[in-house]
Amino acid sequence: MDNMQSTLELGTKPVGRLLWQYALPAIVAMTASSLYNIIDRAFIGQVVGPEAIAGLGITFPFMNLSAAFGAAVGVGASACISMKLGQKDYKTAEHLLGNTVTLNLIVGFLFMAVCLLFLDPILRFFGASDVTLPYARQFMVVILLGNMVTHMYFGMNAVLRAAGKPRHAMYATLFTVGMNIVLVIAFVWWFRWGIRGAALATVASQTMALCWQMWIFSDKRELLHLRRGIYRLRADLVRNIMAIGVSPFLMQTTSCVIVIFMNNQFVRYGGDMAVGAYSIANSMAMVFFMFVMGVTQGMQPIVGYNYGAEKFDRMLRCLWLAIVVATLILLVGWALAMLFPQQIARIFTTDAELLALSTRGIRLDMLVFPIIASQAVITNFFQCIGKVKISIFLSLSRQLFMLLPLAYLLPLWWQLDGVWYSMPASDFGSFAMTWPLLLWYLRKFRTYGQ
Repeated sequence: MDNMQSTLELGTKPVGRLLWQYALPAIVAMTASSLYNIIDRAFIGQVVGPEAIAGLGITFPFMNLSAAFGAAVGVGASACISMKLGQKDYKTAEHLLGNTVTLNLIVGFLFMAVCLLFLDPILRFFGASDVTLPYARQFMVVILLGNMVTHMYFGMNAVLRAAGKPRHAMYATLFTVGMNIVLVIAFVWWFRWGIRGAALATVASQTMALCWQMWIFSDKRELLHLRRGIYRLRADLVRNIMAIGVSPFLMQTTSCVIVIFMNNQFVRYGGDMAVGAYSIANSMAMVFFMFVMGVTQGMQPIVGYNYGAEKFDRMLRCLWLAIVVATLILLVGWALAMLFPQQIARIFTTDAELLALSTRGIRLDMLVFPIIASQAVITNFFQCIGKVKISIFLSLSRQLFMLLPLAYLLPLWWQLDGVWYSMPASDFGSFAMTWPLLLWYLRKFRTYGQ
């Protein structure tokens, strides 16, 4: 009964309290996740060395690509489940849960097998040099061997939020973060297993958290629970999952393409240390962007449920509130980046060259940071209500349509600085494109009611 009540509250409880209730656990979880990534990088940079940080930067495209396939299933399934719960179609929601498990296993295994088979050529393509390739290979072999666990872990967390259990999703992430930190200290600092130890800590902590998630969904008292007959793939459900999941998939895949290109540009104009600086600047930006991701994850079940229930006024109130909160979060991040970039860079390295490059890179990377908050929220909003084409367009606009050409052209004039300048320039261009599109849709929405 309590589980049913928590689901029904999505359509009745005040929107502000709901967003707080759902976003806060997601923010805590996402921020904790980004913090343990920083701890990983800090231990690797301080214990293993600056070349290892550069090698870890080479693995970003791999991590983005893996996340892309995971998001296609997890985000797509959670959005579908939210809408089915809003329509009170609980049987279909349960079958979506079973199909999510099956799809994660299939996609996770295929991604692991293909990438392990061609690992070295892929890392070379991603920008690895003779110096950074061994570090990147050591890290990715362990991560790829645990890829099915990673996909399932993130997928089940998304479904927990959709099923009205945001706190359980938060607990799973906090446990993963805490255990990862303990294992990183043991594996990297104590046992001196280097970058391979950091990867092993990540996979081991996610495996333990996944066991708990599956235990929750095995409880027959839950509105959504694992049972026989829901795992066989149904074409209609898979199509619905992938139709919505294609937007975050393309966003993550585009991020992968961009990071590959940016790594190669940084190597070309600044060498391996410039790649390390890019890794450090990205880590700083991601801490605050994870806050925004927490807000968008928190709004997803609220928007999806109320759209399915045709309570459009509540849906729009959630959108505007999420935009305000996300913008304030990135404003704080921008202020810290402008005022204390050197202190931030020192967390990762004491190497003088890498420290200087990172200090400048943090400021340039986050130059117009606050304005990308609304772009992220609005893109997620269209994804939540199943407007796939609009969401895909917005997903691609910032990186593929703007950052890629700018990152190629600007260095022709400003060399290494031009690579850095391309990021805030594309952020501003995407912001200028997103708002007119949202306002156009809202006018259409008011006219036709959908």
